[in-house]
Amino acid sequence: MLLGVRPAAAASLTRVTGFGANPTNLNMYLYVPDRVAARPALLVLVHYCTGSAGAIFNGNGHDYVTAADRYGYIIVVPEATRSGQCFDVSTPAALRRDGGSDSTGIMSMVSWARQRYNVDPNRIVVSGFSSGAMMTNVLAAEYPDVFSAGAAFSGVPAGCFATTDGSLWNSQCSGGNLIKSAQQWGDQARAMYPGYTGRYPRMQLWHGTTDTTLAYPNYGEEIKQWTNLHGLSQTPSFTDHPQSSWTRTRYGDTSTQATIEGISISGVGHQLPMNGQLAYAISFLGLDSTTTPSPSPSPSASPSPSPSATPTTGGGSGAIKGVASGRCLDVPGATTADGTQVQLWDCNGQTNQTWSSTSAGEIRVYGNKCLDAAGTGNGVKVQIYSCWGGDNQKWRLNSDGSIQGVQSGLCLDAVGAGTGNGTKIQLYSCHGGTNQKWTWNG
Repeated sequence: MLLGVRPAAAASLTRVTGFGANPTNLNMYLYVPDRVAARPALLVLVHYCTGSAGAIFNGNGHDYVTAADRYGYIIVVPEATRSGQCFDVSTPAALRRDGGSDSTGIMSMVSWARQRYNVDPNRIVVSGFSSGAMMTNVLAAEYPDVFSAGAAFSGVPAGCFATTDGSLWNSQCSGGNLIKSAQQWGDQARAMYPGYTGRYPRMQLWHGTTDTTLAYPNYGEEIKQWTNLHGLSQTPSFTDHPQSSWTRTRYGDTSTQATIEGISISGVGHQLPMNGQLAYAISFLGLDSTTTPSPSPSPSASPSPSPSATPTTGGGSGAIKGVASGRCLDVPGATTADGTQVQLWDCNGQTNQTWSSTSAGEIRVYGNKCLDAAGTGNGVKVQIYSCWGGDNQKWRLNSDGSIQGVQSGLCLDAVGAGTGNGTKIQLYSCHGGTNQKWTWNG
């Protein structure tokens, strides 16, 4: 057993102490399944007011637990200890990155888990219910460089519950009477992490239409906020009804892992999630997979370039082929949706594999979509995104065949030195391996 860890009363949960900065005296609980994936995802699961770690773990969050047993991911469950067991999403300290309230303690828990398990940095996600849903929005806004996605059940926009009198309750927000423009909500979230210019997490938002605890108008305000943070229209790109009482809308990417997904449940109050709903969240969050990518090899483990594969880096227009794989840089399904991660695929000469370099340092596909880095750290995804001139969309074509991000200094990398169809492309520290070398075939 790890130092500072003891069993909790809640079955299968482990209490962790001494996990780092914890200014508001939260409790940390951890669930590690018997069979952990080689590179597990990490889910932060946040309970509701009056709740506890054990209550959400054994109660309406238990589908997350059974999925963890199946897919091998780790769950961190924060527990509020103040009267009422609500999380602070109201005070100035709570609404600022590293501000010294509950979110600071939760991020210490995340760091603790990351240091002890081989967590996939691309799959750190957060989900919560009611007060936990509000915290989900706050964490995603304050730490967009950490979380890749969130699923909030019956929440409010990040910052909506802000107070200045020390109270943790904002009746104007809870009543659905705090209405702002999309830009105002976006700016409020951006103010929680000033100066950040990277991508924000994908978000899934759930709400019942007859909710009177956190009134239904908050659902529309959440959509305003997250579409603004992603630079998207509030007009859905996709609408359907997975169940007769559900209206599901998607914005940006319209796949199962959409950029933004909203699910409105007709005739239901403050009682989410209901039976079967977490299965949709598990898929949206990308937790339903055991095939987690392995870290890229270290320089000492990197294979030497094949003498017959001399990279050409002049750019131009055509296919970009991986030296190690012989496969082409590919946009899955020939989609044009912003945020789609690129991959390796058999070269086919189609438009979704035809790239052009520009004098500005961009690498374009379809003429108006740019190869785009979703952040600046090892393991961040490389995707397509509407061209906007940012340094995360500019690349150096090096003489050794590597393609290096101007903003990050990291290299275009086939995850885990993979060579097969569907291997994802990420940023990783340049090490000279053939999974980071490319030829431009015009």
